[in-house]
Amino acid sequence: MKTDTLCSEKPAAAMRRRELLAGLAAGLLLGGRRLRAAPAGGVGIELFAVDGRSEGLKNREPVRKSPEQWRRQLSPAAYQVTREAGTERAFSGEYWNNHAAGLYRCICCGTALFYSGTKFESGTGWPSFWKPISAHNVSDSVDKSLFMTRTAISCRLCEAHLGHVFDDGPAPTGLRYCMNSVALNFVPFPAKAAA
Repeated sequence: MKTDTLCSEKPAAAMRRRELLAGLAAGLLLGGRRLRAAPAGGVGIELFAVDGRSEGLKNREPVRKSPEQWRRQLSPAAYQVTREAGTERAFSGEYWNNHAAGLYRCICCGTALFYSGTKFESGTGWPSFWKPISAHNVSDSVDKSLFMTRTAISCRLCEAHLGHVFDDGPAPTGLRYCMNSVALNFVPFPAKAAA
């Protein structure tokens, strides 16, 4: 049985490694950009235009809905994944083999989460990215389900469960954000206007 390398390390060493990976990822995520902090209160989310350009960090009220409201908005599969931390079957989702240029947004609230330029073929059957579009738009938490410890990734604005991040991805981050297609809405970049 293969064990998660982070689980088999001593707790302090694993924590230092995670902190190092998180710091490196944050630096790469921002790509040298400096964003002003969002105003106090609410959640600071980096907004992106339809063509993928950053519109800066904006303060937004967290999206909170009742389970009944989420059920009316989402498909049963999307509800199970995003609101109950489920996982879709490998190779069953709409986006695992999508190669079009565009943005992947949260199915629940529309927050920009991933850019197609960071998507790669992981062979896992789920859409995989080596970084989110902005460190401000996702959050991570410890997931100890299924008899292992993993890092769960959620939308920061609405807390939708998206998938997990692993440290077996490609350069430059070495990370693999393994997402569920039903948690995402792909929005292709608009065709360039004829000159």
